[in-house]
Amino acid sequence: MTPASLNPMIVDNLYEEALSLAEEARVTFDLDDSPGGLNRSASASRVAMSCEALRTTTRMMHAMAWLLNQRAFFAGEMSEFQLRRHGRLPPAQPQPDREQIGLLPPYVADLVERSVQFYARVERLDRAWRHQFELQPTAVHRLRQRLGYAFAR
Repeated sequence: MTPASLNPMIVDNLYEEALSLAEEARVTFDLDDSPGGLNRSASASRVAMSCEALRTTTRMMHAMAWLLNQRAFFAGEMSEFQLRRHGRLPPAQPQPDREQIGLLPPYVADLVERSVQFYARVERLDRAWRHQFELQPTAVHRLRQRLGYAFAR
């Protein structure tokens, strides 16, 4: 059974977008660890940059793992059962702290926001994909129904 809301082309396009965004994050958050006297605002900015780097890269890696599982399913390398059981998208992290975001350069804040929006898109697809299974009766439920009909005769 192929999910109606997902197909290989959508997953591949999202995966390519995730790779691009993850690479941009890697380059952006590649901090210069040169020693030197940092003033208080520079130190706060560095802490904000480190926190958002961790959140952003984690967010993107979770999305990419989910997309890789979807790709494996469409390639026949993973069964639907395996995908349903092991292909869960972790819950989203807390929203970025606006105060910390304010300490970052605008291009970094934009990258963080784009990663949040990307994760939200993947999260909506995951919810829609999982929802289709909630609407279907389980195999045990179907067997009970058939037995009920057989005994009712």
